[in-house]
Amino acid sequence: MPAWLSRIRIGSDVVLVIGVLLVLTILVVPLPPVLLDAALAINITVSVLILMVALLLVKPLEFASFPQILLITTLFRLGLNVATTRSILADGHEGPQAAGNVVAAFGGYLMAGDIVVGMIVFAILLLVNHVVVSEGAGRVAEVSARFHLDSLPGKQMAIDADLNAGTIDEKQARARRKELEEESSFHGSMDGAAKFVKGDAIAGLVSTFINLLGGLGIGLLRHSMPFGEAIETYSILTVGDGLVGQIPALLVSVAAAIVVTKAAGEDRADVQMARDLGGWKPLAVASIISGLMGVLPGMPLIPFALLAGGTGTAAWLRRKKDMAEAAPEAPLPLPESEQPVSQVLRMDLLRHELGYGLLSLAAGDAPKLTEQIRGLRRAIAQEMGFVLPSIRIQDNLELPPDTYIVRVKEIEAGRGQLRPPMLLAIDPNGGVPDLPGERTTEPSFGLPALWIEERLREEALARGATVVDVPGVLATHLTEIVREHMAELLSFSETQKLLDELPKDQQKLVSDLIPSQVGVSALQRVLQALVSERVSIRDMATILEGVQEALAANMRTLPGMLAVVRAKLARQISEAARGTGTHVPLITLSPEWEVAFSEALVGPPEDRQLAMETSKLQEFLGRLRTLLEQAEEQGENAVLLCSGGLRPHLRAIVERFRPATSVLAQQEIHPRVRIRTLGVI
Repeated sequence: MPAWLSRIRIGSDVVLVIGVLLVLTILVVPLPPVLLDAALAINITVSVLILMVALLLVKPLEFASFPQILLITTLFRLGLNVATTRSILADGHEGPQAAGNVVAAFGGYLMAGDIVVGMIVFAILLLVNHVVVSEGAGRVAEVSARFHLDSLPGKQMAIDADLNAGTIDEKQARARRKELEEESSFHGSMDGAAKFVKGDAIAGLVSTFINLLGGLGIGLLRHSMPFGEAIETYSILTVGDGLVGQIPALLVSVAAAIVVTKAAGEDRADVQMARDLGGWKPLAVASIISGLMGVLPGMPLIPFALLAGGTGTAAWLRRKKDMAEAAPEAPLPLPESEQPVSQVLRMDLLRHELGYGLLSLAAGDAPKLTEQIRGLRRAIAQEMGFVLPSIRIQDNLELPPDTYIVRVKEIEAGRGQLRPPMLLAIDPNGGVPDLPGERTTEPSFGLPALWIEERLREEALARGATVVDVPGVLATHLTEIVREHMAELLSFSETQKLLDELPKDQQKLVSDLIPSQVGVSALQRVLQALVSERVSIRDMATILEGVQEALAANMRTLPGMLAVVRAKLARQISEAARGTGTHVPLITLSPEWEVAFSEALVGPPEDRQLAMETSKLQEFLGRLRTLLEQAEEQGENAVLLCSGGLRPHLRAIVERFRPATSVLAQQEIHPRVRIRTLGVI
């Protein structure tokens, strides 16, 4: 063998291309009887193979290539039909063997010496394939494609709802969406492929008439054959050719019908049919009917008696099995847990528990709560750069019907009461709207509010009140709880996920920094410190650069790394402190207080602690509270400005009574940001 020939590797793609080209060649190139017999044998074998695969399917999507196979096999049969027609019309006068032994054998067997009976049986087979199987399979494929297309939005919403509820994770959601897309594409392709099956049946009818009428005309007029001989020869060839084409077409049509009528299930067709038809009551009735039919006058007793005995025995055995399964068994020692220990120990980071009166918020055709949660996760990701973990929604029958609880790591973080389908009206001025309704307290911020009916919405809005529906109230409360506990939710695995999902152009920075210079856990503590003060971690590249810069300066403690990172994020922090205004409102420390706090710091440089007299500390807090209240009266959300060394300690003090107040170091104010000093402590 030459060396170049041994290097050739023929794969499935090459075989497919060559096969399609050969099919197209059959349409124009005459085939000798030997090759025609081989091609017809391949056609029959492939059709049987397709039918067997269709019968043993569990899900229609397992035969995803079926539409393409239908197209190729239909084209193959049409090519063979053209080839046999060419042979019949050109060489039919030579006898029944003109189109090969396969055609002659099929025609001679069906004729069985009687041309009329053979032609009638053949016509019935044609009608069965065209009118019953092909038409039915095409209609079922069309309806199935339409229903799958109409149900696509609902199924996608169900996947999103399961993802938001924590039932599935992102990977499972992507897999289910991909399967849904493949299923819709498959049924759409089957709708189109069914048209090929129908067209193939029609082409078989046309070729049958051409073979019979054209062959008779050629035999009588051109070859001067006797009329009886011409009728017999061309009838055998026509029927044989029709059978060789229609039997594989019938098998493929039946396979297509089985695939498109396959219901959703986890079993093969034989298992499903055996389970559905194997009930003891239907079998018993069938046994009785068969026995009665056998004793009617003129009816053959033996076949009906055998059927009655067989179905009766099957009914008795099935009933005995059902009674054995339903009988109470001896008590067995209960297992300690039906779930693996790993599942029992698994903790939900975020969980919504609803009383049974609120379950409609998370169920139904359009669950508004899941939509609100999906919007919350998207908003938190855009604002803070942190993707919330899945939020599990479940019922809690121990709660009052109108009560809900939000838990963070299995611990209650907030609860409230709702009155669906009523609306919550809130007066922005802090009072209660002057409307008929039920007084309550808004759960997120503790403001006085009023539950009103839907018909009062427009009136409440006209009076300047804020009107929120029940899912909005619940989502707002959840948002505030998430913001308050975001540092706890930023776990080690979530930190690793943030690093893994960085763009490729930033992965080099990650590989240079982690784990050779700093571990993921140390970076996690830096990120937790940032989000605990409402600083977005979306600019992860700048944060990593800040950590690298701190390490280069030998600042390996958390306060040291955090100070450098916050300085790198100065423009972002200053912009957040500016809010919707044109300047950053500041409350600054006087030099005396700067010295007082600096002198109160004790301990080694890497672990400094604030040890200030209680009276002195209370004096500071009183002055700060007064200035903050004055700033609020002016409509300003002021921040406290101090030196970098004091910032962590002052933040620890301020967050105990005003967690929303930002404490910034001087190097965290961007040089280009306008500032305005509202007061000095």
